[in-house]
Amino acid sequence: MNIENKIKGLYGKGTKESFDNLLELEAISEQADTVYPYFNEFLAMLKSEKYLFRVRGFRLICKLAKWDKDNLIDEALEDVLVLLHDEKPTAIRQALGYLKYLITYKEPLKGRIREEALAIDLSEFKDSMRPLIEKDIGELVRLIDGE
Repeated sequence: MNIENKIKGLYGKGTKESFDNLLELEAISEQADTVYPYFNEFLAMLKSEKYLFRVRGFRLICKLAKWDKDNLIDEALEDVLVLLHDEKPTAIRQALGYLKYLITYKEPLKGRIREEALAIDLSEFKDSMRPLIEKDIGELVRLIDGE
């Protein structure tokens, strides 16, 4: 399996194929640090105009927290947390769900992550999405606070 091809596949037009590549890269990241050298590629994805690319980059960065011996996530935290203020509520929900990987492996970042999650402006979203995001924020805060 070629990691570089999987990463290129994240940008594919076919969402199923791209999503499959994402899941494979996440699975690899659970087991080994093989994907870690591509951290900057995922960081660059956070600046994409396409929200799916932003979300994919964010998810992979969170999965790499386990292997972040160089503290690349710590250094880029402000850029990473920008996704919590995305225009797409589905992007925010995925980000809130994946932050559990950061707080598991990056204890010193918990306070900053908590602060940023609580700063999400819910007024921008439809009434149907607000309670879902509020619930996600609550779950993350409880996880951070050790409840």
